[in-house]
Amino acid sequence: MKLYKNAVKTCEQLLTEYAMKDVSVTNTQKIKFTGVDHKDVYNITAPFQDEGEWVIAGRVESRDSEHSDVVFFVERDGQWVPREGAPSLELQDPFFTKINGELIVGGVQIYPHPVKADALMWRTVFYRGKNIASLEPFFKGPDGMKDLRLVDLKDSIGVLTRPQGDKGGRGKIGFTRIASLEALSIPLIEETPLLDGQFVDEEWGGANEAHLLKNGLLGVLGHIASFDDAGDRHYYPMVFAIDPATGEYSDIQLIAVRNQFLPGATKRPDLEDVVFSGGLVRHEDGTANIYAGISDAEAQRATIPDPFAQFEIL
Repeated sequence: MKLYKNAVKTCEQLLTEYAMKDVSVTNTQKIKFTGVDHKDVYNITAPFQDEGEWVIAGRVESRDSEHSDVVFFVERDGQWVPREGAPSLELQDPFFTKINGELIVGGVQIYPHPVKADALMWRTVFYRGKNIASLEPFFKGPDGMKDLRLVDLKDSIGVLTRPQGDKGGRGKIGFTRIASLEALSIPLIEETPLLDGQFVDEEWGGANEAHLLKNGLLGVLGHIASFDDAGDRHYYPMVFAIDPATGEYSDIQLIAVRNQFLPGATKRPDLEDVVFSGGLVRHEDGTANIYAGISDAEAQRATIPDPFAQFEIL
């Protein structure tokens, strides 16, 4: 299996490539959430099964605030409502995975900046349990790091990191493997090597979800982002693949853009062109459903060609 890595590409170059492919994005729909006092629900996970029921975790937040809760929703009569008795977690941007049959849920915790007055700091925190009801916190990532992700590789656990600052600039992805959850540590995460040539220094990105493919490759669903000259943010859902055995990885490819989703509200004018790829559900017919936060104000899903199929046939 050979993954091909070419020179680093900017968002603009990736957009040009994507436009040339003319990818069809169909069945776009807004996901309706109720029971949250008219707050916004965005940056959701894909649905996952818990105790025989499909659940979506979503970031619930007032339009004028960054302080959010992760709420677990279940579908009732075409709308998603908070699951009765389920915990809510004081986090942003939820994610989930299964490792050795155990449910792992995480998100971004914000807290007062230790040095700058009136500023916030953030870190990724993880919970584990046999189900949502039994989730307990078990690990906090390094201060200042979002988009820390874990994935069960069967013979080991993959760790995707995203340092910022001296090592990662505005945010770059790193990858390593550990033998068990007990081996997870802040020094290990901080020492994880970066995947060179995935982002130019002026742009940034992170992993949102990782899929172990049938051939042992790792499909990474993530986002790549940039500022324009006016200071507006642009977030694009993207994929690439990693060979966990060799450390080789492929180029980033975009899989959708904002104007392929339905028009809607935005948290702020500078966030209009934001698609935050929360999760992907793959289907046998070669399609996949992408679940995404849109413009930091709502959640949508759409059907796209399965972006990992190209890697699975290698």
